[in-house]
Amino acid sequence: MKKLLQTGLGIILLISVSGCESFLEEDLKSALAPTNTFTSTYGFEVGTAGLYALTRSEYNTFGEGGAYIHNGACPYEALQAATDIADVINSDASLLPFANLTLNSQERFVGSYWNWAYSLIASANEILVFSEQNTNWDNPADKQRFQAEARFFRAYAYRTLVYLFGDVPYVETILYDFQLNFTRTPKAEVVGHIVDDLKFASEYLPANPDQVQDGKLTRWAAYHLLSEMYLMQKEYAPAEQAALAVINSGYYGLMKTRFGVNKDKPGDVFSDMFLENNQNRKSGNRESIFVLQFQFNTVGGGTNSDDWTRRAWNPKYQDISGFVLADTLGGRGLAQLTPMKWWVGTNGTNASGNVAGIFGATDIRNSNYNIKRNWYYNNSGDPSLYGKKANITEQTWFSTKTLFPAITKFFYGRPENLSLTGSYKDRMKFRLAETYLLLAEAYLGQNNPARAADAVNEVRNRSGAAAITAGQMSMDFLLDERIRELVGEESRRFTLIRTGKLVDRVKTYNTAIKDKIQDYHTLWPIPQAIIDANRDAEFPQNPGYSNK
Repeated sequence: MKKLLQTGLGIILLISVSGCESFLEEDLKSALAPTNTFTSTYGFEVGTAGLYALTRSEYNTFGEGGAYIHNGACPYEALQAATDIADVINSDASLLPFANLTLNSQERFVGSYWNWAYSLIASANEILVFSEQNTNWDNPADKQRFQAEARFFRAYAYRTLVYLFGDVPYVETILYDFQLNFTRTPKAEVVGHIVDDLKFASEYLPANPDQVQDGKLTRWAAYHLLSEMYLMQKEYAPAEQAALAVINSGYYGLMKTRFGVNKDKPGDVFSDMFLENNQNRKSGNRESIFVLQFQFNTVGGGTNSDDWTRRAWNPKYQDISGFVLADTLGGRGLAQLTPMKWWVGTNGTNASGNVAGIFGATDIRNSNYNIKRNWYYNNSGDPSLYGKKANITEQTWFSTKTLFPAITKFFYGRPENLSLTGSYKDRMKFRLAETYLLLAEAYLGQNNPARAADAVNEVRNRSGAAAITAGQMSMDFLLDERIRELVGEESRRFTLIRTGKLVDRVKTYNTAIKDKIQDYHTLWPIPQAIIDANRDAEFPQNPGYSNK
């Protein structure tokens, strides 16, 4: 499959969006045009493989390996900035406008996220249009299967667009004619189309995850995302049913016993899920629902520029005398995101102040296998320090960012390239623990805190955390639980926008911008290039942002 992913991306890039003025048009001039490609089941296999490749290219940084180009470090970490979980103020220059709320319509990642999403949409639409024309199928069900994949990815892309920009043009076919008069479709209407696409995908994608290749979609991924989109619509009963469809499918379960490559070594079941090669079902992981494939040293797998999440969350320990780069420490850290004290806590560190954090004493998600709090000098060439504990201080945490409690789920290092490698691990995009938390959100929306607590307790029971009661259950508790379980995995900005809590949580926990954030910051500005290009119709900017 990974070979198909690479091949498919080459075709998709030839047929997807090109240029600022034609951001929703396809270039059909290539000899590999759809009329030559989408003429058989194999052609659609290649084409849909390109959708997977384009989807995972969100996690690319500099376009290595032909991936979609963001041309900046960790664009996806902009979705963690200016939220309630991480300090990003003293960080990479490409993230600063997002972190300090000085964002404008010309920022690089604003445009690249828009273009990435519409590239995926245009490519999905291409497959949908040509699947209606093709009559050469190996099996009668092939047409609907490929359409289900395309509609899932179209929904996935529009999901990003409505979270970030609100009202956006909705396009569901190929646009052959040059067009400069797009208008913004109301967000509610776009979300309705997303739901329709996901309902189709949940019916026609394969049911059995053991009968598809690693990384390929099943209907349960569609149901998982459908639950989230129903929550965005505040349709809580359907959101409940979509989440329960996954939970009760019989194919998935929360991992509660050690498994995988290091099951007989020190660790715990939560840390097992994030070790290399433990993300797909063949490892024994029955929790993963949708996994992006970045495997090391595999044709069509990851590159050095893919998924720098571990760099973003890892301290720059290598800058401290007495430390050297090590794979056991996650390789070279960039510290673009530093966890906030209020949730991660300071117990067991020497940072000034004693903050308890949000974890209970028995919660394995707070173990040293999952949050590294104890750092020891590892440079054997410095015997005066070697083996001694290095202190975490206010300076190392927030000023030099050389040492702080680190999220180990993203640790990754390769001895052959400890300085530059990406994560090179397959990335769990959807997993069952989040499905339970979506279910809890649906119950809260139906004013049923008891059932919400039951759903949350399924997740807490796996981690060894104390069960909660209906009286303790609230949206803020649920958002805290999502940190405990999903920090760095979820796009935190999306979660806070969907629940209507972005401004409130930032004001409560993000001291750097608590007095700056306003309601309009819930959306990003529309890319200036799009407004300038759309000369024949008004294309209004989002409130609070000016056109440059």
